[in-house]
Amino acid sequence: MTAILAIDQGTSGTKAIVVDADDGSIVAIAEEAIRPTYLPGGGVEQNPHELLDSVLNAGRRAVNASHRPITGVALANQGETVLAWDPATGAPLSQAIVWQDRRADSVCAEMTEHADHIARRTGLVLDPYFSAPKMAWLRRNVTREGVVTTTDTWLVHHLTGEFVTDAATASRSLILDLDTVTWDEELLGLFGLTGERLPRIVACDDIVGTTRAFGGDVPVAGLIVDQQAALIAEGCLQEGSAKCTYGTGAFLLANTGLNPVRSHAGLTTSVAWRAAGHTPYCVDGQVYTVASAVRWLQDLGLVPSATDLDTLAASDAEGVLCVPAFAGLAAPWWAPDATASFTGLTLATRREHLVLAVLQGIAAQVAELGALVAADLGRPLSRLRADGGLTNSAALMQAQADIAQIPVDIYPHAHATPLGAAALARCALDPALGLKEAVGDWRPTTVYEPRWSRDRAEEFRGRWARAARPGAPEGEQS
Repeated sequence: MTAILAIDQGTSGTKAIVVDADDGSIVAIAEEAIRPTYLPGGGVEQNPHELLDSVLNAGRRAVNASHRPITGVALANQGETVLAWDPATGAPLSQAIVWQDRRADSVCAEMTEHADHIARRTGLVLDPYFSAPKMAWLRRNVTREGVVTTTDTWLVHHLTGEFVTDAATASRSLILDLDTVTWDEELLGLFGLTGERLPRIVACDDIVGTTRAFGGDVPVAGLIVDQQAALIAEGCLQEGSAKCTYGTGAFLLANTGLNPVRSHAGLTTSVAWRAAGHTPYCVDGQVYTVASAVRWLQDLGLVPSATDLDTLAASDAEGVLCVPAFAGLAAPWWAPDATASFTGLTLATRREHLVLAVLQGIAAQVAELGALVAADLGRPLSRLRADGGLTNSAALMQAQADIAQIPVDIYPHAHATPLGAAALARCALDPALGLKEAVGDWRPTTVYEPRWSRDRAEEFRGRWARAARPGAPEGEQS
């Protein structure tokens, strides 16, 4: 029996799974932890050697545990993390600048007059979150040598020798024309990146080369950015379906079909995937700090680990609100300099109130994103599919259902991203296989129904939104 190795190279670790090439079932799993470095001034970096080693080690461990021959390798990536490297040797020339890094805010500030034009051309907001500002920052501050690309291009080069990126990842760059899905010379010029050698854009179901890194000479296909991979795995293949991944950050994506609609609600639009000759799009919004906010609670000694959230969270926050903007606020605020805050504290406030307030703050941001998605779609979301490590917290998921006032369906696997990449690789290796068939059906492990009344949810969201407003007076943000 043959199998596909699917690798999810993420912010806090690399996960490798081996799936059956015929039915997509999981055969083996291996994980390698990665610890980003957080720097003063909003810097977040990773060691490129650690990234590559984690891919190779996790992949080889998973293959060895599967006891099966591998017929394909798929790779999902972080999306907006970039580095400079030598295309002749593959050697990194910089640290990997993580998608959370805010140091390119100065680049964006200089380009404010072009923000509307850039949004119309790319579907994205001018923000340091995306790739091009970080690429420009590297060129200004670190090196003019080699090439500067997202990490997927560098990893695939080490695996195959090719110089490529997929259409979904490219659409997260701020230098791609969203309608034609091609690099845009004018945008490159605006970012000071004229003349840069950029990777060839490929479809997510293209076979881009072969690798011997995991034994034999194996095709590499199924390249895609991580959140879009999860969108596929959770079966959000039809217009209007939506999912949210709760990982280092939270990422809510909704399929908008073949029309690259520009958000009127402060969200971003990008390529969902390109496969079987079609290019569906999606709108998305981000919460920058989710698991990283929980890690902050751990660092302060308020919770021993994420698995203790439900036992330590209060049943009621007693009026305490948290805006967990530890790395700024994304849509609809787009305030990179926003900071986290607690309001409603009294001498009766205890640890359990703070823990629940953080979880409710995360859920409130996702609920705001859901409302924005509904505005762009022209109809409210009827359900939200959810995946990621923090879906194990019943307190967080119940808060999500309560505050957003929609049922939350928990995806049954902890591996949505690599499973989505694996489905694309299966389609690449068997063109007769449709994406829906490759994904298959799934049933939620748990469904969280709203327990709050609509009035209570609206009152909470109103108070939270006032606390979250960037630049609010001290009486509203403390």
